[in-house]
Amino acid sequence: MSVSEGDIAHALELLSSLDGLSARRMMGGCSIYCAGRIFAMLDREGVLYLKAAGDFAQTLQAAGARQFGAGTSHRMGYWTMPEAGLDDPEVAGNWASAALENL
Repeated sequence: MSVSEGDIAHALELLSSLDGLSARRMMGGCSIYCAGRIFAMLDREGVLYLKAAGDFAQTLQAAGARQFGAGTSHRMGYWTMPEAGLDDPEVAGNWASAALENL
């Protein structure tokens, strides 16, 4: 199974407040770029993750985000978009801007 075109379109719409967005399918999922820098991804099921480390990862965790690969040996530095951002482009854009600032 791989991420659907609809999931990609929805993620790009949520993040549309950012200039220079692009997406590239990879390994069944999708990497999302802003001005050529990867800052987010969709997994095969269409779950949106933001790249995060350090204090920003802790902030996402406190907001209820889950780490990609949690519970496995394949953890990565990506965390789910907090629930409040999944249907609100303004909130999603704020989280995405914070991810970009912390690259």
